[in-house]
Amino acid sequence: MARSLDGLVFVPVADQAPGQVGRQTRFDYHEQDGRVWAEYCGGDVARGHLVGTRADDTVDFRYVQLRHDGSTASGHCVPHVTELPDGRLRLEETWTWESQEGSGTSVVEQQPDMRESTR
Repeated sequence: MARSLDGLVFVPVADQAPGQVGRQTRFDYHEQDGRVWAEYCGGDVARGHLVGTRADDTVDFRYVQLRHDGSTASGHCVPHVTELPDGRLRLEETWTWESQEGSGTSVVEQQPDMRESTR
């Protein structure tokens, strides 16, 4: 099993459609005793939250977000946690909107520790 998500920041590797997460979105993850939650914002998302569980390298969560235009959206996501060659974590996600039509896949990767890259 890959290490804990607790305290890690993840960023999307690509932009999604307008009104969704994109490369400017930052996810601040927490994990404790099989529970996972995160706060996120950036790009078209003014504020977002996710809550769920983790079993081995699979996370299962629901998300809800408020967009800058005042609209809201919610859905379900199942990421698979993998480790990159440089030791950072990657979440390969399969998601489905529950508040609107649509589903897809996306990838977020752990943001490099800026303190390490300045040494």
